[in-house]
Amino acid sequence: MTMKKIGYFLICLTFVGLCTSCASKGEKIVNLIFDTDLGPDYDDVGAMAVMHVLADSGQVNILATMSSNKNELVAPCIEVINTYFNRPDIPIGAPKSEGGADMKDTHNPSWAQYLVDNFPHKLSTTDDAEDAVKLYRKILSAQPDASVTICTVGFFTNMNNLLKSEPDEYSKLDGKQLVEKKVKRLVSMAGGFPEGREFNVFIDSLASYEAIAAWPTEIIFSGWEIGNEILTGKPVSQSDAEKSPIKDVYAITLAQDNPEGRSSWDLTAVLVAIKGCSPYFDTERGTIKVNSDGSNTWTPDENGMHVRLVKKHSVEEIAKVLDDCIIKQPKK
Repeated sequence: MTMKKIGYFLICLTFVGLCTSCASKGEKIVNLIFDTDLGPDYDDVGAMAVMHVLADSGQVNILATMSSNKNELVAPCIEVINTYFNRPDIPIGAPKSEGGADMKDTHNPSWAQYLVDNFPHKLSTTDDAEDAVKLYRKILSAQPDASVTICTVGFFTNMNNLLKSEPDEYSKLDGKQLVEKKVKRLVSMAGGFPEGREFNVFIDSLASYEAIAAWPTEIIFSGWEIGNEILTGKPVSQSDAEKSPIKDVYAITLAQDNPEGRSSWDLTAVLVAIKGCSPYFDTERGTIKVNSDGSNTWTPDENGMHVRLVKKHSVEEIAKVLDDCIIKQPKK
């Protein structure tokens, strides 16, 4: 057996653990807040599917789903996917402050409108969602210390606003103190390494610049180069699933984009946020610096607060892990 085949066999064995209950093994369930810009691209849909499937197997407790994008369709689409996976009561937050990433009247992809028109949801528009900062503060204050993982696959708008928040009815701590006390780590699909100018960073450059520099816990970055070549979605798009928003989004978009699959930027971040970096990726510790124009550079540093993913297995192997997850239908 070649080394490549051995590596593929081992990662497939690891994947078996994706769909078995962690509770029975005594492993700690991840308490997760998911923050997305769902809309400019559709890998967010695949990322949400990975998250919910892992929740179905008892590996993650989804505390909230947040939008970092003010576009009117984002929160309703988030609710559609939560509802499809039998979790309609997961709280949904969205930015309410001035400034930030205001894509309110742009990026209305056909698939987003399709989801809103064809699947059940209660929110009429993103404006109807809860205030993201208040929701963050409410949830974090109620959790044990150092117990929450935040996974952001969109803009840093909510992160920056949270850090700047003042004490309120939920906590006497300011935002940075609350994060430092309650958050274990932040996992982010953002940046290009060793340098780049990536969408999630430059759309709200000020928030990225301020939040990343001030964030008081470890940040794990899944850079643009990690997910770019990992194509997923083809199997679910051709599956026999009925009334599935996941299947429908990929079927609609891959026909127009690339029938072989879509880049898996956001999916890799969710996988790592819940399952950890190993055995899927190697890592390098260091410090990311965000410039005023939204570009970034990376400096390796064994004592740095930041970690970046480094390719380990082939793109085909990681794609198989993700595709095997997103093709699963909700647990009944």
